[in-house]
Amino acid sequence: MSSGKLKKLPEVGDEVEYAPGRMAIVTDIREGIPYLRKPGIREWRVQDPTSLTVMRTRAERIAANDFS
Repeated sequence: MSSGKLKKLPEVGDEVEYAPGRMAIVTDIREGIPYLRKPGIREWRVQDPTSLTVMRTRAERIAANDFS
């Protein structure tokens, strides 16, 4: 039985969890594939966008003045 809650796919600027306790920012979406970046690490593509969990949207990050 489904819970009825759909998982939100990430958008550019969202902070996502890509592995337990590991966060990154979505910098681009090319052909439906999100690209992530962390400070000091080059951008990389995600094979399965549904594996990402949106922790904060771009709007929430802007409201918190967090652009790291």
